[in-house]
Amino acid sequence: MIHLRPTHLRARLTLWFVSVLAGLLILAWGATFTLLFWQLRSQLDHFAIQEVETVEGLLYVNQKGELQMREDYHNHPESKDVIDRFVEVLSPEGSVLYRNERLGDRMLGGHPFAGEGVGGYSVRSERLAGGTRVRMVSRMHSLDGRRILIRLGHTEEPLWSRIQDMLIASVIVLPVVLALAGFAGYGLVRRALGPIEQMARRAQEITPQRLNERLPNDNADDELGQLARVFNATLARLEQAFEQLRRFTSDASHELRTPLAAIRSVGEVGLQKGGSSAEYRDIIGSMLEEVNRLTSLVDNLLTISRADAGSLQLQMAQIPILQLAREAASLFEVMADEKSLEFRLSGDEAIVVQGDRLFLRQALVNVLHNAVKYSPVGGTISVRVQRNAEEVTLEVEDSGPGVPREDRAKIFERFYRVDKARWRESGGAGLGLAITKWVVEAHGGTIGLDGASARGCLFRIQLPRGSAR
Repeated sequence: MIHLRPTHLRARLTLWFVSVLAGLLILAWGATFTLLFWQLRSQLDHFAIQEVETVEGLLYVNQKGELQMREDYHNHPESKDVIDRFVEVLSPEGSVLYRNERLGDRMLGGHPFAGEGVGGYSVRSERLAGGTRVRMVSRMHSLDGRRILIRLGHTEEPLWSRIQDMLIASVIVLPVVLALAGFAGYGLVRRALGPIEQMARRAQEITPQRLNERLPNDNADDELGQLARVFNATLARLEQAFEQLRRFTSDASHELRTPLAAIRSVGEVGLQKGGSSAEYRDIIGSMLEEVNRLTSLVDNLLTISRADAGSLQLQMAQIPILQLAREAASLFEVMADEKSLEFRLSGDEAIVVQGDRLFLRQALVNVLHNAVKYSPVGGTISVRVQRNAEEVTLEVEDSGPGVPREDRAKIFERFYRVDKARWRESGGAGLGLAITKWVVEAHGGTIGLDGASARGCLFRIQLPRGSAR
């Protein structure tokens, strides 16, 4: 099957432009011809009416009772023009009373119709026996007490001939005009699409290794400039995503390699040195600790991967947030007892949020785990729940060493750990707060580290309010 549709956009735009122009020109010329024809025929009708009045003055009845028309041009110079017209005079019953020489024996309009020429002029177009088109004016007239119907016809052939000449000229001129318009339109379209072609060439040169490059944007205010801005913003997001992916892959590989190397080294040392059953139990215990750490890391990586893919579905319900915080804190009773830590929970038990219980619990566990891990012996961890008209605020404050100002904006990034006293003994992979941030934002909330805390860290989580209990 042959497709006649042009493949290039500039060709299609040019064809569309020429087609629209051709349609508009045809409509304009058609309207012009119609208006011109109407004006010329109106003038013809006006002249015919005047000449009917002239014929009325030239008609007379001779001694034989026959109807005649004077031809004394000196007294009636208008009769010179009347001779060139088609004139016919009929009785009201349709009998022919007079025909001029130019009309001869041909009929001008046939039998009179009812009311023709009565009370004014009747104007219509007719064809003579030979096919000549005429514009005919009729009027009922009284001559010597005798009613007669006067018909006068102007030939329309010069009028149609002029319209035909103009039409032929238009048919000749139209292709020339369209051809010139096509060349001009193609040039304009090519110039207009030049920036797009330039952007397309530059886009072809951008590879995953060259995502730092951007599309040219010579005029940022027009539509093409807006397209370039949007595309460049997309490239910037892709560059950031690729960079995060590279860093994530590198950090994940490093985190996975560390426990695997530890398991391997512990096993190899145990095999080489031998030992008692108690020593083997210690070796196996160390290996299991690394396996647990590796399992936790894999679970966190899987959670983040599923979150990025959008495959995690939240099961929304009304959740008492203070009760959920108390439940999460109970998981760290053993660790808190070992470090003599004190949990202080305050707030209204009736405050609820709309969310997924499992994921919100995991988010609170991650924040509380950091608080327990980095609080000094004998420290205090405060959990406060408040609400206002639109949201619920949950604050977790510890008495640890705090986070340096330059690191506060990065602690929610994946695998990011501050290389200071607070983080040296963490043993974590740096994914807990990243998961917490995703959970909070998935619920339409925000999480941040308040730098105004007098001591330790103050994490503030804000969530949309649920229905009152």
